[in-house]
Amino acid sequence: MAVSLRMEQLRRGSEHSAWQRPYLNIFKHFRVEEWKRSAKEGDVAALTDTRMKGTIYRIRGSNPASSYLQLPRAGTQSLGLTGRYLYLLFRPLPRKHFLVHLDVTTEENQVVRISFSNLFKEFKSSATWLQFPFVCGAASEGTARRGVPGAAPGDARWTCLVLDLPSILALYLARSYSHLRGVKLCCNLLVKNLCTSDLLFEPGVTLARARLGDLSCRGVAPMPRELAFPVPKGQKWHDLYDYIRFPSEGPELLHNSIQKSFPHPVAGDQVLQEPGHPPTQLVTRSRAACDLPPVQQKSCPKAVPRRCPVVTKSIPEVHLAVPGPGGAVPAADPVLEEKLHSAGDTRQPLPLSAGGIHVYAHQRRGQTARAVPGSQEGLVPDPILKLRTIIGFGGCSTKWALWTRDSMAVVYPCHAVIVALLLQTGEQRFFLGHTDKVAALAFSGSGSVLASAQAGPRGLGRLWDFPTGTCLSLFKTHLHGLVSLSFSHSGAVLCGVGKDVHSKTMVVVWNTAQVTRGGGVTVLAKAHTDVDIQAMKIAFFDDTRMVSCGRDNIRLWRLRSGALRSCPVPLGEYHALEFTDLAFEEGPQQEPEDRALFVCSRSGHVLEVDYKNVCVRSARRLLPAQPQEDGQEQAGSSSGPGIAINSISMSSSFCATGSEDGYVRLWLLDFSAAVLEAEHEASVSCVCISPDGHKVLSTTAAGSLGYLDVQARDYSMLMRSHGGSVLGFSLQGKGGHMATVAQDSTIRVWDLASRQQLYDFSAAEETPCTVAFHPFWKMLACGFDSGVVRIFNLAASDLLLEHKQHRTAVTGLTFSPDGNLMFSSCLQGTLALYRLLAQKIQVLRVLGNVVARDGGSGVDTLVLSGDSRLLAFVGPSKYVVTVMEACSLDELLRVDISILDLHSTILDSAVKVCFGPVPQGELLVSTSSNKILVLDAKTGRLVREVSPVHKLSCSSLALSKDGQYLLTAGDKVIKVWDYRMRFTINFQVFIGHSEPVHQVAFTPDQEHVISIGDAIFLWDFLAPPPVKSSPGRARSPVSTLVLGSDRSSEKPKDGSETPRQTVPLPLLSSPPCLDISSVHPAGFQSISSESDREEEAELPGSSRKVANEHRDASVIVVESDGNEEPVVRPRVRQESSRSPEKAANEPRKGTRAPKCCIRPDSYRHFTPRFKASGLPQSFVSPPAGSEVLKLKAVIGYNGNGRGNMVWNPDTGFFAYSCGCVIVVEDLHSGSQSHWLGHAEEISTLTLSHHAQVLASASGQKDGDSHCQICIWSTQDGACTAELFHHETQVQAMAFSWDDRFLVTIGDYSDQTMALWSTHTYELVLSTCISEPLHDVAFSPFSHQDLACVGRGAVTFWVLEQQEAAVRLKVHRAPAPDVLGLVELTSLCYGAEALLYTGTNSGQICVWDTETNSCFMTWEADEGEIGVLLCRHQRLLSGSNTKRIRLWSVGSVQELRLRGPNARSGSVLLEHEITLDGTIVSTAFDDSLEMGIVGTTAGTLWYINWLESTSIRLISGHKSKVTEVCFSPDESHCATCGEDGSVRIWALGSTELVVQFQVLNQSCQCLAWKPRPVGVWPRPGESQHVVAGYSDGTVRVFSVSRTEMELKMHPHAAALTAVTYSTDGEMILSGGKDGIVAVSSPRTGMTIHVLADHKGSPITVLQCTRKQYHELGVEGGELWLAASSDRRVSVWGSDWLQDKCELLDWLSFPAPAGPEGLDSLPPSLAAFCPWEHGVLVYVGFGLQKEALFYSLRKKQVLRKISLPAFATSLSLSPAAPFMALGFSDRLLRLQPCPAGTPQDYAGHDDTVHLCRFAPSGRCLLTASHSAVLVWELPGA
Repeated sequence: MAVSLRMEQLRRGSEHSAWQRPYLNIFKHFRVEEWKRSAKEGDVAALTDTRMKGTIYRIRGSNPASSYLQLPRAGTQSLGLTGRYLYLLFRPLPRKHFLVHLDVTTEENQVVRISFSNLFKEFKSSATWLQFPFVCGAASEGTARRGVPGAAPGDARWTCLVLDLPSILALYLARSYSHLRGVKLCCNLLVKNLCTSDLLFEPGVTLARARLGDLSCRGVAPMPRELAFPVPKGQKWHDLYDYIRFPSEGPELLHNSIQKSFPHPVAGDQVLQEPGHPPTQLVTRSRAACDLPPVQQKSCPKAVPRRCPVVTKSIPEVHLAVPGPGGAVPAADPVLEEKLHSAGDTRQPLPLSAGGIHVYAHQRRGQTARAVPGSQEGLVPDPILKLRTIIGFGGCSTKWALWTRDSMAVVYPCHAVIVALLLQTGEQRFFLGHTDKVAALAFSGSGSVLASAQAGPRGLGRLWDFPTGTCLSLFKTHLHGLVSLSFSHSGAVLCGVGKDVHSKTMVVVWNTAQVTRGGGVTVLAKAHTDVDIQAMKIAFFDDTRMVSCGRDNIRLWRLRSGALRSCPVPLGEYHALEFTDLAFEEGPQQEPEDRALFVCSRSGHVLEVDYKNVCVRSARRLLPAQPQEDGQEQAGSSSGPGIAINSISMSSSFCATGSEDGYVRLWLLDFSAAVLEAEHEASVSCVCISPDGHKVLSTTAAGSLGYLDVQARDYSMLMRSHGGSVLGFSLQGKGGHMATVAQDSTIRVWDLASRQQLYDFSAAEETPCTVAFHPFWKMLACGFDSGVVRIFNLAASDLLLEHKQHRTAVTGLTFSPDGNLMFSSCLQGTLALYRLLAQKIQVLRVLGNVVARDGGSGVDTLVLSGDSRLLAFVGPSKYVVTVMEACSLDELLRVDISILDLHSTILDSAVKVCFGPVPQGELLVSTSSNKILVLDAKTGRLVREVSPVHKLSCSSLALSKDGQYLLTAGDKVIKVWDYRMRFTINFQVFIGHSEPVHQVAFTPDQEHVISIGDAIFLWDFLAPPPVKSSPGRARSPVSTLVLGSDRSSEKPKDGSETPRQTVPLPLLSSPPCLDISSVHPAGFQSISSESDREEEAELPGSSRKVANEHRDASVIVVESDGNEEPVVRPRVRQESSRSPEKAANEPRKGTRAPKCCIRPDSYRHFTPRFKASGLPQSFVSPPAGSEVLKLKAVIGYNGNGRGNMVWNPDTGFFAYSCGCVIVVEDLHSGSQSHWLGHAEEISTLTLSHHAQVLASASGQKDGDSHCQICIWSTQDGACTAELFHHETQVQAMAFSWDDRFLVTIGDYSDQTMALWSTHTYELVLSTCISEPLHDVAFSPFSHQDLACVGRGAVTFWVLEQQEAAVRLKVHRAPAPDVLGLVELTSLCYGAEALLYTGTNSGQICVWDTETNSCFMTWEADEGEIGVLLCRHQRLLSGSNTKRIRLWSVGSVQELRLRGPNARSGSVLLEHEITLDGTIVSTAFDDSLEMGIVGTTAGTLWYINWLESTSIRLISGHKSKVTEVCFSPDESHCATCGEDGSVRIWALGSTELVVQFQVLNQSCQCLAWKPRPVGVWPRPGESQHVVAGYSDGTVRVFSVSRTEMELKMHPHAAALTAVTYSTDGEMILSGGKDGIVAVSSPRTGMTIHVLADHKGSPITVLQCTRKQYHELGVEGGELWLAASSDRRVSVWGSDWLQDKCELLDWLSFPAPAGPEGLDSLPPSLAAFCPWEHGVLVYVGFGLQKEALFYSLRKKQVLRKISLPAFATSLSLSPAAPFMALGFSDRLLRLQPCPAGTPQDYAGHDDTVHLCRFAPSGRCLLTASHSAVLVWELPGA
């Protein structure tokens, strides 16, 4: 932002500042050495410095408050220096911290303090204070940490600091600079001089060089001699000193710190540059440029030669910016815009402009803008918005409303804005400047000065000149919770009451006498008090006397000699009352002190206090009026409850009270009767009688404001407001009405012209969520949290219709612009479409799981294009934007927002959407990362992106009807943009809201703008009317939106990006040349054409014979006529014994070939892992929304699956299976989502080609006789269909390339193939296969062709469809004879008419799909090839030899076409990588350059062929996991398994950190060393894990050093349990033989061997802390051991004293023999964390239950029934929860001691492990090899 206009005014100056030119030496002018006009404190001394050749001032001390030099001497005085630049010549003392304060005054007479120090760590700002960190430079760069504030280095240099004061105020606070008020130099500085000037002095520039370079025309001059640092001959200034200009100019305009930067050219170079500027060059800002520190310390140690301009040719010139002279500062630079937003934040007051708040942008001196030819500086007019009306009242409190002196206007607060409302015209004036909600108001006696104070921690007060609306003074109140404010009658004293930082009541009195004469506000006195104060007022007759009242007290106060003292009024019997308000008696009196004081209370008492004699004159109790028989009212009886009075006001003729019952009552002065009453809907907070005594102003707790006309006996409502933040609104098309919904659970309809509330809707036990006005009819639709949508007829004020299409809260509701359709959405993602006919609404369509569930709510959740044709919304997930056809809800487009920025490290999500102008067809999407994405609404192509738009994410978007202007709302700021981006500065910023803005929109007539948040703001939109384009202009390309003309943030997108097609370099060694195998059996060419006439003879009823037959060829036709079940009809061979006629007459029955019971010799064929566990008989599912556990991550990949990993490189969708869970992982962030729908192990996955649908298959679901196939939507993870057909397992699946069909094949026991329609997911046809099939694939060149591979043959299928009839023509082609008896195990289509198949013997066969013949084979591996993948000219193979190989097959197509005449007949092996297991799944990009490979070892690898690298993406255990545990800090977890490995995982990313492998052993147990109590973790502290193995050894591993530190052998049998003592100094281990050993990890010696459990394996060892003599035994540790014979021993130990004493021995009974159990469940025990001295036991027993046993009482306290015998147990340390695992794959979370349990699925086998984290926030469970990480967000 440039500020040259303002600077030009300062250069001209005024007459009285001419004496300050050309510069002013401050120290010399004010004679600092005399200390008369300056002040010093502490160690401040004047010294003579020989190097500086003059006097310097040294300021030393550790406390800035007690060591300083201050100018001027008194804080109430002002220097009055108007120079633009302030020069400070100083040097920080080495290894010390310094501080400098500058007090500057703005043109609004507001004092702003600018501070900088190397003590500050970060930039901070408020309305009156700017704090900048200072990074001290050093003579040598190695002695200072670059860019980090801190103590000055030992060789800190003398520095010339130049502060551009007007620019600082303009950039950071949007204020206009007036003059420098004061300077305070604090502690640890050497100061040479201070100077102000309008000239920019450049050190090191001589007068001759300045003239030569013509620097004077740019305001640059050589440094004056008395300000210059001495430079010895032969040296340069910049080699000795530092020069800082702040803020610096150029692209880095705004700064958050002062730090050393790169050098710049100095005078004397070939081309003179303006000081502080780099050479002129064309540059392109990138994302990284936005992250650089924006403040630069201009230091020039050496002259740098001028560099040539750098031109980036790959980016159009429109995206370039030119810094420096002649260049333009980008108008919407990200850093600048962030600062403008900060300035636009309501915490940063901005200049007022015709009632609006606006950030002005000026052009900096000496720079010209590179704008479009003919363009203007910015939006016209400036400002383009003017605040017209605010609908709302209150905010912090509803008790403050005042009359003006003439009784013609009312002044009241509306959150952070003070409003003056003129009663006669309804016009509003605004007093803007507060940054938080206004807490109190007060008028001076004359009514010319208004005092206001805001709530919040800042505690700021303001004094206003009421007639002009200008702020006279801004001061700190020192009060946080201000409750009362009172002005004296003279206006010289102001009194306030509130809470200080310690929440103690404090009274503060300020002197305001000098405010109207340009002075400031000073504190006269402060006083803390322990009494409660509800109200306090200054006596009208004496500025030094005050009265307060509160709970149990009335006190009189007096200010004398700077002290505030008080005395209580004796209350006698009324001492226990709660007094709420007070008022002085009005009317003529001889002595003002003789006037009585009236104080009201909540009990209805009104006390008349004699102020002069400090006593209570009388007391009256006001009671509700009682009706008499004649209909009159009288005061109530003396008994009964009184009127709870909140406020009282007195006039000379009557008294007014406002009470809790909602009444305003006017009383006679003696309170004998109420003469007038006015009832309100809520309690009255405040009453105020007008100065003329004719009107009574009242406010209510509900936020209403009105007044009672006493003479007319009429009540007028001035303002109503919502009781909470306004969440959304909708505008009526032409009626000028607006409907709003707010947090107060009401819907209100307003008249915009009068600001009056017309309707108020609320429903019993329901909360409204959103509203929508019909564009033409007086019809209002409302959505509620119950899911009900109600439509009201406002004309008749009745309910028209009620729809219940939703079950949860309605989040979106809108009508189409043409008024024919209505749309609604809910939290569950359901979208409903309605049609309007004659004001009746009928439901057309309802879709589930299409709208994002976490996408927020509001009227603008669902948006429609201007022509009502398109509907857009965020969904199905928050990362996706969907566009639908509005009239049918047919999906037209889905755009994944999260993958548009490939370089982003965070996952971006959509927030709001908005359609652009209809002709342009653009869709605007605001994202969570402060971007606005402009998309093509038809193709989804990213046109451009702009960031940042707001400081926080953009919460609302709105476009004007003419497409010229765009409104955006973010945080508390509104921005108006030029949609076509024609100007240098394309937006204006407006503030005023004290809370986030929820919605912003244009009115239908485009003349106003409405924004809602804390209140309703109506702005005048002052833009000129649109000018119609000429025909010639209309034919020109339409300008597209570039939000923010910041060329640095705009990223050009290449819509033609395609994957790389470069071929990798060949291997250095020559690849093998593979000869062509002659495999062309005779007759193969004759059976590939279905149109041959000999095939027609095969049909029943045909008399023709087959002319050519082949012994290996068989053809089958499968038909479906759409009405009958699909059948299989074999074609009749010539030698068939049945005649064709007989065959034609037989019924059409499906024939099933005999099934094969022998598993094929192929690892590619899936075999489920054996499980002894079953499914649960009962399942207690937690209610929706009340789940305590949430699945966070799954550790592991099921290497037993086949093709169970998918990845789409275009969309980034990546999923794999682990057990029965589908894990969908974001490869950028590592976050997981989990799809639970299967109960058995998932065998395979397949992804549709458009990546919108995922199919998964598993074994038989409980109760079903067929295995389960689930169809998932990849957008939201919803299961849209379940398919059941195959009886055992699904071997493979594939989608057709047009995604119309899904084919599934069963395993060797099923031997069926099924074809499904993806439109309805109904079975189209099914056929039985005589031999097992291994793989299936559709042809990419023909949607009707597919192929299968199996035992010794390839089956080619042709799918034909005529209307509803579907027929499959099948041809079986056997493998070449040269291969012998083989299994064809894998296949993939290659180039046109090519099919590759792999065999279990390592050969790859190439088939011609036109002739269905094999024409080439080669030996590709030594083992079975289970995976094949072909892209263009490259082929990938994977086998059970753990190798993946990349082949170049470009010559194969030529061989197919030309046969032996081909020039080359060989394939080349390009690359080879060996992995850790057999290859079972692959997914690669279109060029086969990078991809993901899965192995049977449970690992997913990232493969990059270009770099020949393999990176482990996903890891897991291949065999059973035997133990899991958390690290003490919960950042990692450890697992061990039967494969002998101990693995350490990072919990945040679930990545494998380190693995310890012991060969030929099984790791049975492990434990993490605990952190000692009271010891803070050290950064370098080593963490240890102990593990027990099957050979009886115990190994201790160091995690930090990744090595084994200790190996012990305390057991002869395998270990089954191990743990650390609570202090980590001992290791307790238990073996399979029941022996418990206690060993020292320090010495490796076994200290104790306990044989009490001998003969039965130890199942659990656990240690806990206890008091030393607790439970009657010595020692600070308690531990238990449980064995499989249902025995538990409890021990007390003191390891230092070598004591280990048996405390208790428990044996639990069990029946004689287990019935229905294959094996006994384990015996498990654990100490109860939340119940001291209690342990919990589960195991095999008489009942299925958990027992709570008290060690003190020696008895079972309680029992909790369980559904089965538990297989695992863990107790939460943080909450009374017990986690239990069961053999029926169930995880139960049991509240203790009682409560409804919650069961969780996700395991496909016995849950044999569950472990809570030390904090109780996480839970680990294990089922075979899968480890699941759970969070407890609801715990």
